[in-house]
Amino acid sequence: MLRPRADAGAGLAVRAVTGTRRAAACSLAVLIAAGFLVAPSAVAQRGLRAEFAATIASLSEDGGYFDTDNLISNERSYAEPMAALAADGLAGGVYVGVGPDQNFSYIARLRPSTAYVLDIRRDNLLLHLLFKALFELADTRADYLCLLVGCTVPAERRAALADAGPAELAAWIDGARRGGVAREDPRVPGLVAGFGVSLSPEDREALGRFHRSFLDDGLDLKFHSFGRPPQRLYPAYRDLMMERDPGGQFAHFLASERTYAVVRDLQRRDRVIPLVGDLAGATTLAALARRLDAEGARVSAVYVSNVEYYLFGGDRFDGFAANLARLPRHPGAVLLRAIFQTAGGSVRAGYGSTSVAVPVEGLLRARAAGAVRSYGDLLNPGR
Repeated sequence: MLRPRADAGAGLAVRAVTGTRRAAACSLAVLIAAGFLVAPSAVAQRGLRAEFAATIASLSEDGGYFDTDNLISNERSYAEPMAALAADGLAGGVYVGVGPDQNFSYIARLRPSTAYVLDIRRDNLLLHLLFKALFELADTRADYLCLLVGCTVPAERRAALADAGPAELAAWIDGARRGGVAREDPRVPGLVAGFGVSLSPEDREALGRFHRSFLDDGLDLKFHSFGRPPQRLYPAYRDLMMERDPGGQFAHFLASERTYAVVRDLQRRDRVIPLVGDLAGATTLAALARRLDAEGARVSAVYVSNVEYYLFGGDRFDGFAANLARLPRHPGAVLLRAIFQTAGGSVRAGYGSTSVAVPVEGLLRARAAGAVRSYGDLLNPGR
């Protein structure tokens, strides 16, 4: 059950204009000098970053608590509903999701115009700011992974790694880490500061702690729960990279340079926007619905992980359903959910969850007709 955090009153705000401009300009100068970016207009860059931070501030709410670190997904089944994202008309819409970087794989397949990633934990917003900084620096998949886990891509390996499959890329990363000391790239903190989101000392400490987990564990990193033992079937980061969709295609956003570029380019245009929000709350999704209405934008896909399980447990599913109904959406919009074996999901051998896609309109009609009164009704419609 989602519980309010005692210190959740910090909220989000945009930095003072002078400080934001100075930080953004310094970060941009570092990138240009290093050859990572072509310099845009300084005025345009400041405007983009100010809008990014202002959007986060205007749509977010105070954070809450959940008893996991959620640095990576524990849903090895995430690739199972990928085909639903290729339906006619869904590309170019808006994506809404929860949690860490499994969203990037759905984004790479959907190719939305904008993605909003929300979570009741402020830590998730901070984690996405870290990821955003890495995308700013990393032109290629190998660059991204090396920045994430602490290694360097030699110039003579770039061409070969650009064509590498996930297994070959992961093996090279493992080898590059052996015998070395994994350290954070010194440019990362400055880039994060330049995004304009107000960060407390506690936020900065959390960012460093999150990155240290990746630096320490590399591709062996797994999802971690507080106060509960680790589950045998939780995948490591490398396992997630190897997953294929039901058609046999690699599903992870790091599977190819093409899929990586979809997410990288959206990140560099500030079109992947992390928010602090409660799916069943009165603030974030309602504000997002108003924003999308004003822009004439429509949602194509909503990824909710297994949050519905907790919403039913806390008698809060009605709030989520109302928020979902408010979102302007494509007629064929889909909802992606994960169902864990411990909650009644029928899973493949070696998997702790199954993942499905259902039509948003069908879910809302069933709810309005009184056919969805429990989590079991979601898993077994029409029983």
